[in-house]
Amino acid sequence: MQDYPSRMSPEQARAFREAVLNIVGQIPRGRVTTYGHIAALAGWPSHSRMVGRTLRYTPGAEALPCHRVVNKEGRTAPGWSRQRTLLEEEGVRFKPNEHVDMARHLWEPEVE
Repeated sequence: MQDYPSRMSPEQARAFREAVLNIVGQIPRGRVTTYGHIAALAGWPSHSRMVGRTLRYTPGAEALPCHRVVNKEGRTAPGWSRQRTLLEEEGVRFKPNEHVDMARHLWEPEVE
């Protein structure tokens, strides 16, 4: 049984977008977090894909450290080859399988 609604109202979508952008703006240099973790922090734990869409389609989001968001396994966004370079410039290490070393670099803020 779900403990959250599956569809957002326009007001909820605006609040979600603002929360996502706020969370991404807080990710420290040299650390990463996941789409799923951001969705959960924003109050919509099943909406990790919407986090990606929010970052891709919100004007001005490119000014945020979006490169610090990866999937739960540490994979970078498909089709964004510069993401790895940006992370490596911040000291983020990758494992031989080309995934971020999540044990070393995962940022998990406290949930309020």
